[in-house]
Amino acid sequence: MQDAFNSGMLKRSGPSLSDRIVRYRDLLPCTTAFIDARTPGSDAKENFTIIGPGVAENPDQHVHISELHGFNIGGARQPPGCVNSQHFHETAEVFFVHSGRWAFRTGEHAEDAEVILEPGDTISIPVHVFRGFENVGTGVGFLYAVLGGNDPGRVVWAPDVLEKARGHGLVLLESGRLIDTLKQSLPQGTDAVVEPEPRQALERTVRRIDATGLEAVVVRNGTALPKVSAQSPGVDESAILGSENPAESMPASPLNWPHGFVCRRLQLSPGAATRSVRRYEPEVVFVHSGVLDVEIDGETERLGPGDTLTVPVGTVRRYAADQGADLFVTRGGDRPEPPIVVETTA
Repeated sequence: MQDAFNSGMLKRSGPSLSDRIVRYRDLLPCTTAFIDARTPGSDAKENFTIIGPGVAENPDQHVHISELHGFNIGGARQPPGCVNSQHFHETAEVFFVHSGRWAFRTGEHAEDAEVILEPGDTISIPVHVFRGFENVGTGVGFLYAVLGGNDPGRVVWAPDVLEKARGHGLVLLESGRLIDTLKQSLPQGTDAVVEPEPRQALERTVRRIDATGLEAVVVRNGTALPKVSAQSPGVDESAILGSENPAESMPASPLNWPHGFVCRRLQLSPGAATRSVRRYEPEVVFVHSGVLDVEIDGETERLGPGDTLTVPVGTVRRYAADQGADLFVTRGGDRPEPPIVVETTA
C-alpha cells in the first residue's frame, strides 16, 4: 500500500512529520505532577502532557508538543487500585478510555455517583463538578484526555485532598506551583499557599451530578452515533462530542454542549483509506487500535496503538489502514468547516 499511498506531492517546509507524533512508547510521565502525589492510594499515578501546557502543578512535567491548539491533550496511566483524587476544572475535561477499566465518581467525597467505563468509552464531566477516577481493572490502564482552551487553568481540589497532601509535605501555591516542604522552604513574597476553598464559596460554585446525570455524559463504545456522509468506502466517521453542524450536515452528538472542540470516532476497515483533504482547524489523531498510515503533504509515517499525531493546519492529509484502524480525533472549534477534497495523482 505504501507505493499507492505516496501521492508524489511536494513536502511541506518546517518540522518533519515525525516531530508531530508522540508515540506511546516515548511518553515521558511525571509521577509528582499533582498535589496528591504522596497520598496513599494516589501515589502511583503517571501523568502526561502530550500537547499544550496542560494543568500539571510540577514545573518538571515534560511537555511533548508545546504548540497551542485551542485545546490540550494529556493522559493518565494508573495501576489497579490507583485513584486520581476529587477535583474540578474551569474548562472542559474529556476522557477516552484506551485501556483498563475505570470508575469515575462525582461529589466532593466521591459520594454523589459512580459510573464504570471500558475501553472505547468516552466521558465529558461538566465544569465545576467534583470528579475523580480509579483504575478498577486487573491491569495497568491508560486514559487519553482533552482539556479545553489554550490555558485550561488550574485544578481546584476538594478540601480534604489539600489537607491530606499537607500531611505528606506537599503544598500548592496560588501560582499553581507545587512545593515539597520536605525538600525546600516556602518562597517568601506574595505567592501564598492555596488553602481549602471556603465552604460558602464551594456551595456557590460546585455543581452536583447524580447517577442519571453522570450516565448522560458518557458515550459507550458501540453506541449508534451521527455520521459524516460522503466518506470513502470502508471509512466511517461518527460524532461523539459536538453541537449540530449544518456545514457538515451533522446532527448534534450525544455530548452536544460547547467545548471549544469536537471529538470524532474515525474507523477504517481493512484496506480502506480516506480521501486526501485539506483542513483549516487543528486536528489531533489518537490511534486506539490497529495500524494507521498517514500522509501529510506527501510525507508519510506509520502509527500504532496509543500514538498521537497533530496535523498542521492547512495541510493535505490522508489516512489508510491495511489491517483496519480505530481512531479518536479531536478538531478545534465547536463547528469545524467541512474538509476541502484535494485531487491527487497516484
